[in-house]
Amino acid sequence: MAKKSTSDTAGKGKKAATKKTGSSAPAKKTAKAKKEDFFSLFTDYDVHLFREGKHYKLYEKLGAHVTTYKKQKGTYFAVWAPSAKNVSVIGNFNSWNKGETPLFPRWDSSGIWEAFIPGVGHGEAYKYAVETQEGDVVEKGDPFGIYWEQPPKTASIIWDLDYKWNDAAWLKKRKQEAGKEKPYAVYEVHMGSWRKRMEENRSLSYRELAEELVEYVREMGYTHVEFMPVMEHPFYGSWGYQITGYFAPTSRFGSPQDFMYMIDTFHAAGIGVILDWVPSHFPGDVHGLYKFDGTHLYEHADARKGFHPDWKSYIFNYGRNEVRSFLISNALFWLDQYHADGLRVDAVASMLYLDYSREEGEWIPNQYGGNENIEAIDFLKEMNINVYDQFPGAITIAEESTSWPMVSKPTYIGGLGFGQKWMMGWMHDTLEYFKKDPIYRQYHQNEITFAIMYAFTENFMLPLSHDEVVHGKGSLLGRMPGDEWQRFANLRLLYGYMYAHPGTKLLFMGGEFAQSAEWNHNNSLDWHLLQYDFHRGIQSFIKDLNSFYRDTTALYEYAFEHKGFQWIDYSDAGNSVILFMRKGKKENDILVAACNFTPQVRGNYRIGVPLKGYWQEVINSDDTKYHGSGVTNGGRIRSTPVAFHGHDYSVNLTLPPLGISVIAFKEAVDSFEEAGS
Repeated sequence: MAKKSTSDTAGKGKKAATKKTGSSAPAKKTAKAKKEDFFSLFTDYDVHLFREGKHYKLYEKLGAHVTTYKKQKGTYFAVWAPSAKNVSVIGNFNSWNKGETPLFPRWDSSGIWEAFIPGVGHGEAYKYAVETQEGDVVEKGDPFGIYWEQPPKTASIIWDLDYKWNDAAWLKKRKQEAGKEKPYAVYEVHMGSWRKRMEENRSLSYRELAEELVEYVREMGYTHVEFMPVMEHPFYGSWGYQITGYFAPTSRFGSPQDFMYMIDTFHAAGIGVILDWVPSHFPGDVHGLYKFDGTHLYEHADARKGFHPDWKSYIFNYGRNEVRSFLISNALFWLDQYHADGLRVDAVASMLYLDYSREEGEWIPNQYGGNENIEAIDFLKEMNINVYDQFPGAITIAEESTSWPMVSKPTYIGGLGFGQKWMMGWMHDTLEYFKKDPIYRQYHQNEITFAIMYAFTENFMLPLSHDEVVHGKGSLLGRMPGDEWQRFANLRLLYGYMYAHPGTKLLFMGGEFAQSAEWNHNNSLDWHLLQYDFHRGIQSFIKDLNSFYRDTTALYEYAFEHKGFQWIDYSDAGNSVILFMRKGKKENDILVAACNFTPQVRGNYRIGVPLKGYWQEVINSDDTKYHGSGVTNGGRIRSTPVAFHGHDYSVNLTLPPLGISVIAFKEAVDSFEEAGS
């Protein structure tokens, strides 16, 4: 356990007042320390890389590092504060007296302050007392702190990242499979509200999640879990998107080693771990990055570039070399030290556009007069290049809500270099369509088919994320029209359509059992709903969809290519039916999906198919095991030599009400007599 401190409390994004230098202020700045004066982790080459924006392992140099110097055990501290007048370390070890334990500026004008402090070790809480040029003293947490006090306390804690990993086989397999097509069925989780110990009114710890969440995700058949930001954040209500401790998993749920254990356990279960990462903005809490040395060190000084109007937070200065080193080091840190398998990068659109959420006159054009943030573009490309170069098999995923081109294309052909991109247009159009009463859907057929027009311009992930179940939007179930049976049938149809559609998949927690209430980060998911048949039916359907998706190459081998998809018929608006094929690499690896968006059963519905022989229904959302009405197409389905939909053969199906039926080609025959026709 960390030693107790008397540090101040978090400001929940509000800037606290600084203190004027008094009797406890740092001593007057000494001359720059000479090389021979004391121990340093920095070499001249480290400093060169840092200043060039090319040091990608800064976490090995800056921050607090327990070590031994001249046979004395202690801690080496290093912090970047180029405009500070003085910097000292404060903690219980010096009764939080500013100036008593000074750091010294390096001789090379790098702006790095450092010192080895004997007798200060593991578990000590600390901050930096930074005296500005104006004489104010601010208490700052360590930008490279790897462990922080539990909020509302705000000090960093001297710690190590020693842990014996057991996932070598997982990482080897991940590397060997780098670049190969594979399914992504992602379960998005807010760690604090997935499940709670209600009798104790608390969230689960990392260790408890390692047992309960891992087993649940494995049982449900997901390939990956994605955590909303786990980095230390003072205000729980920000869901982790207002970060102060970029290098520390939040201490709310345990220690860094506890978090490592959880990831290790996921890997042992064959499940990848994706972390939400937020390089787009940071809060103005006084103990955080904002005006770190009394100047706009990490953020732009001009509010037209440095202040985010949506989140009332601050925007990184992507053009500053040292800030790029900080951010890229941070991205790589989670892949390196915590063995994360990917990063989902938040709010990329807000980084790409200088005029994002700004009116005319509230933004500054780039040097060419445009609204593109060239510095942010260069940063994102550099970050992606390094992730894929240093961690083969890992992935970066962009939450990018505009039509910016080539987000998920390689940088060498002009792309941003992400592995995948959230398909926000599909999400919006699909949910708009589904909330309509089925009687009106015939007039909105284009809303459910339009996404295919651009589905292969990027490597798309289909997201039904936390953003769709908050801020008054209600739950996914609550947005489905009709009576109880129809609402659940609509939701099953939505999920079946999502899994059959090209692209990878992401579903926010609770959606897999039809959480009926809007998500509230203060409450646990409503697990008690699983006592009801309809909710258990949704959960069973998601479980089977995940298994079907993982085991069906036609659904993922060409997930991002035209050759993996073909319309059969998108024009039957009168019946609100769409028909399409999914194809794998092997010959005859073909699925046919039929979606009926009305509550009417469509009997003897003829569908053109490209192959003669036997087909089989492999998924039907109306199956009674999902608490549907049982309108299915059991047994083998024989194609007949009746041309339809531009194909030489066809099958007759019964389309379930508000349902999806997927059939797979199973066996070719030489003659129609052999097929029984």
